[in-house]
Amino acid sequence: MMKRVLLTATMLAWAATAQAQDKPRLLDVSKPEDALEVAKRAQCGTADGVPAVYHWAGNVYSRVTGEPDRLLFKGEGMNIRTCVTVNDPKRGKGWRLVSREIMLYLDPKTGAVLRSWDNPWTGEKVSVMHIANDPVNQRPQFAYGADGAPYQFRGRREGRWIFAPFEAPLFYHNVLAGEYQDYVGGKYHAMEIFDFAYDAEEILNTKNPTAYPIVSWVRISDWMPWMKMRGRQGQMVFNAMGNKLKSFDELPKVLKDEIALNYPAYTMPPPGDDARPNETTWTVFKKMIDAERAKSGEKPATGH
Repeated sequence: MMKRVLLTATMLAWAATAQAQDKPRLLDVSKPEDALEVAKRAQCGTADGVPAVYHWAGNVYSRVTGEPDRLLFKGEGMNIRTCVTVNDPKRGKGWRLVSREIMLYLDPKTGAVLRSWDNPWTGEKVSVMHIANDPVNQRPQFAYGADGAPYQFRGRREGRWIFAPFEAPLFYHNVLAGEYQDYVGGKYHAMEIFDFAYDAEEILNTKNPTAYPIVSWVRISDWMPWMKMRGRQGQMVFNAMGNKLKSFDELPKVLKDEIALNYPAYTMPPPGDDARPNETTWTVFKKMIDAERAKSGEKPATGH
């Protein structure tokens, strides 16, 4: 009889705990565990392995000293990703994001996908290489860092909205620029800015399995290598806005058509255990040029 009573009490306690855990609540971003959960909901969603799609559209300008800025291209981009749970023996449970992304360069007048481009500075017609980076993965995120520092939510609430700006200053080895960049220059130097706007009720209430933020993206960078600018002074300014979509099917037709034609893998994110190094426009371009040279027997020019 006593065993039956104890078993019943245990089952009731377990059921009460499970019910409490399942009961919707508002996440508190001042708590590291909740702040981490908010970030996962913004990037992907609560469930592991479920694809999430971000879309953005905007303009790409030139910035050259002594001349007006030029509208070079329209841009249409997407990133398809998923988040998966990871467990660390010291840091506990966290999550990791895996993704791949595309941005198409479009004719600024017609909106057509560009295959070639007439460079107005050099007079040369060049082949357009669209952004197609696979993968673009992130390191695992945990409520506490390796040094014990708590995960902090970077954002502020104003009424209905939570605003979360994020700047990524980039300055690192350029795979196209040789092995002496610390001495003669040539490092990749750019700034990427992501500004998110969350509906507070949507992203903080655990009854919602995910959230659909608005995002703006700005990138200030060197010329794209496929433009063949040959060291000319100047920069590119990318400016776009978008949001997380309910599904891949909500993407604009121009993106879905191009993905079906040339990038079929981009209908799904990479596997959750993807261990490949990340790709950038520069690494993809280097592989393309190296492959073309190998096929033709051409060797890179060498100096003295």
